Amino acid sequence: MLEKLKAALKKRETVVICAKCSIAYSGRAESYLPEGERIIIIKEDTSVIVHQPLGNNPVNYMKPPTSFKIAADNNHLHLACINEALKENLEITLLQIYFLESKKLEDAASLVLQGSERHFSDYIYQHPSLIEQGFKPLSREEHTKYGFIDIFGYDQTNTLVVIECKRFKAGPDAVTQLRRYVERIKKDKGLSKVRGMVIAPSITKNALDMLADYGYTYKQIDPPNYLENHKKNQKQLGEY
Repeated sequence: MLEKLKAALKKRETVVICAKCSIAYSGRAESYLPEGERIIIIKEDTSVIVHQPLGNNPVNYMKPPTSFKIAADNNHLHLACINEALKENLEITLLQIYFLESKKLEDAASLVLQGSERHFSDYIYQHPSLIEQGFKPLSREEHTKYGFIDIFGYDQTNTLVVIECKRFKAGPDAVTQLRRYVERIKKDKGLSKVRGMVIAPSITKNALDMLADYGYTYKQIDPPNYLENHKKNQKQLGEY
């Protein structure tokens, strides 16, 4: 295991180790983790991540550039991870190694992030006919003292419309926020009439009642399936 680990680190391969180990850290603070079974990942850029069996956050980590020193005694491996620039040291004592593998990995892809509330309102802004016939979008994220209006525009009668978009079910909070925006726009622009609208895939009854009380409207629009093109050829679990 000693020579295998040395060779992998020398070749700058990604290393994955499952082992019983204890860990001592010094740097931003000092810590000691008594022996337990953990997953240790050393990436090709020399960053180090240590995970316990449960949870998604690492219990220890080291940022690159990290150098390594390996020693063995009494059937134990000692892996010293040193970041001189940050004055950090991670000392991992490997008491029992269950699994140690390494591989030169290649991944030039970038994460495709879609489906946020911002993407939803952008989509609606770019397709104004979804809102209503004759709607003319004026701006995205119009600033007020209460925050940013999602969509701002004019209807076919040239009445100003303030739109609050929600990616999921809209509740009373969305209506309350919309009312703040509408009243602020009325005051700032000296208008007696400004329409308010909530756009969402669904809405609660309380929110719908509030809209009616204020004279606002609700438009049901489902978010597009942003990533459907990436899923067309992907098998479902039942197909295996």
